[in-house]
Amino acid sequence: MNATVVSEAASSVAADYVLAETRNGVCTLTLNRGERFNPLSRAMLEALEAALDRVAAEHGVRSIVLAGAGRGFCAGHDLKELRAERSPEGRHAIFDLCSRVMLKLTRLPQPTIARVHGIATAAGCQLVSMCDLAVAADGARFALPGVNVGVFCSTPAVGVGRNVSRKRTMEMLLTGEPIDAATALAWGLVNRVVPVAELDAAVAHFTDLIAARSGSVIALGKAAFYQQIDTTLAGAYALTGDVMTCNLGKPDSDEGIDAFLGKRPPRWGSSGVR
Repeated sequence: MNATVVSEAASSVAADYVLAETRNGVCTLTLNRGERFNPLSRAMLEALEAALDRVAAEHGVRSIVLAGAGRGFCAGHDLKELRAERSPEGRHAIFDLCSRVMLKLTRLPQPTIARVHGIATAAGCQLVSMCDLAVAADGARFALPGVNVGVFCSTPAVGVGRNVSRKRTMEMLLTGEPIDAATALAWGLVNRVVPVAELDAAVAHFTDLIAARSGSVIALGKAAFYQQIDTTLAGAYALTGDVMTCNLGKPDSDEGIDAFLGKRPPRWGSSGVR
């Protein structure tokens, strides 16, 4: 089947933000802004949410693969959009939307698999962490680099901190330094690391096994797993959405984003903790 364009998103959303292709019970959803490393803008999140809602109701779909077009998987939130949105309410709405999408990944009846190549940073790393499984190319890199631009990765930490130990998560959060795919595997962020040429085969290994199992049993078991292990997840996202909204109201956030977009070192203000 040829790739089809998701069109269920709101009318303000360009129809090609997310591409959907279903073949042999596997629906591949591809973030389709590869020229910008697929940022999770409001439009991208709305399109992804619409795609997930549609696929959740398709009984013939046994598993969902999340992929990224272009040179990388996902670079996280769109900093240009967050910088341009001056209203705390508008910024909070973006974080609420993102948190809703992340939670939906755990509430889908079908297992979700992240197919990661290139970079997965900030909310892109969060997206990997919220999928049930993740397969990475050996050249992939993962990071929570918000601290570098004055925006601590509070919401991404919710998902990553439920995959990786506290000390490892705090290392990523406090330093902003990327980790390679082998480290991500050792820390528990991904399930498999393979050469990029073998990425699709490694994903297919999981989707084939899932297709051979009972769909109803998997749906039941997946729901039970998240109910028992993450009872405070929604509360954590509500809290960190408030935190990130507050964070973006600080002068150092403005300076950090402006410096990043201007490709210059940030000049932190006197209010910043040193």
